[in-house]
Amino acid sequence: MNFYSLKNQLLAMKAIWNFCLVALLLFGWSGYASAGELSQRLANFPQWEKLSSVQPASGDLAYPEWMAGYWQVKSTLVDLVAPLAPDIVTPGFDANRKQLNQPISFLVRFIPEKSPVSRLKTIPQIDNKSSKLVADRAFNSLNLARAYLGNEAVLSVKIDPNSPNRQITLLRGDRQLVSAVTARATETTSDGQFITTEVFQQLFKGGSRPYFNSVESTTAYRRLTSHPAIEADQVTAVYLSPQDPDYFAAGSKPVALYRYHLEFYPSHLPTTP
Repeated sequence: MNFYSLKNQLLAMKAIWNFCLVALLLFGWSGYASAGELSQRLANFPQWEKLSSVQPASGDLAYPEWMAGYWQVKSTLVDLVAPLAPDIVTPGFDANRKQLNQPISFLVRFIPEKSPVSRLKTIPQIDNKSSKLVADRAFNSLNLARAYLGNEAVLSVKIDPNSPNRQITLLRGDRQLVSAVTARATETTSDGQFITTEVFQQLFKGGSRPYFNSVESTTAYRRLTSHPAIEADQVTAVYLSPQDPDYFAAGSKPVALYRYHLEFYPSHLPTTP
């Protein structure tokens, strides 16, 4: 993929933005939303404003034990909305219509915190009930970014050793996407859904000018007794940054909303021939 024109850079960045599983299969366990707020938020799609009940991000997100192990994820974009169109439309929005109903597949894993990931040869098990189950941020983000952009376009994903909430995606052509989670909230519903919201700031560097924005990803995970074993509904909302000339015109409203359906199938660590 060519990253040498600003248009293509921004389209590529949008593809990475849409990887919210997460980056953000990745991030922290710092605050609880009021009962039912996040589930109601998903039900209100696409009538969204900025979420106000999130709290500052700290540490890693602790996932339910039933998410432990390796999963082949099928992610399908099922809807996209530009609430402020035609006055304000984000770069790449129209191009992303081509992704509608086109499944993207990639491998992810959830592991006990502080486990030596490089030594894992089988699906990790939670032996200690006090162990905190977290997403393997670098592994998941790299697989997701390459699924959207291609193996040659994405060189690596690096996690800040001092903070699990900051990562850098290195792209070919000396480009990089810096993502930092700033706030989040979680909710567990009476029917067993695990819902997370992460808010993060993004900076794309390497083009003729830096490009900033703010993204919110809200995901509701459900454990199933069939195949797939887990499914999820996810909405990614893109907000303009204060550096954008349309920032005040947009106010607190998102300028793009993407809705995904996710399916998790049990998998295993791929072996090298």
